Amino acid sequence: MPVHFRASGCYLVMESTAILRQPIPMNIDARARTDEELMELVQNGDRASFSELVTRHTGKYYGLAYRMLASREEAEDIVQESFLMLWASPGKWDSGRKAKFTTWFYRVVANACLDRKRKAREVIPGEDFDPPDPGMGTEQILESRNKREDMERHIAELPDSQQTALILCFYEGVSNREAAEIMGVSVKALESLLMRAKAALRTRIRKNIGAEETLNG
Repeated sequence: MPVHFRASGCYLVMESTAILRQPIPMNIDARARTDEELMELVQNGDRASFSELVTRHTGKYYGLAYRMLASREEAEDIVQESFLMLWASPGKWDSGRKAKFTTWFYRVVANACLDRKRKAREVIPGEDFDPPDPGMGTEQILESRNKREDMERHIAELPDSQQTALILCFYEGVSNREAAEIMGVSVKALESLLMRAKAALRTRIRKNIGAEETLNG
């Protein structure tokens, strides 16, 4: 049986590894284990522990990938490939370094997204990530959608390092210290990236508003 995991309403099916086609035995203890404990079991070939990690964290990493790539399909591919890599090469996570699994896997997914972007070098805003408020009127929905797409486009135009820092800290809710660890930079360097990213976004937004006022004037 393939391992299925869910991302934003879509099922991702992992069929590339033969062992994942075998039935997964129930392990009622898996849910009570920490991520790090599960990873130690995954390193010993425990498919139930791997399945628990997939179930526990797919949504989180799909959200990161979607915001970085602005494409549902690309985000699904990245998350699936990252989890497949985790199963195929679990030794890449080094428990001796005392790193949290989530911090380490954020780095894996973020780097995979950056690699994909470098190959494509063109980010196209995808579908809305969040459904509109049912209480909003048509004009409000369109205005909200346009603002969201504008912001996605502005963020996509930032340098990769600034974009990653912004997404981790403001969209994913990761602390500055953990984001710095994920990106392999100092906290001071991360804060500098955030300041430059926010300044660049403010400049782009002002230009956007100025252009709209000129057109409407």
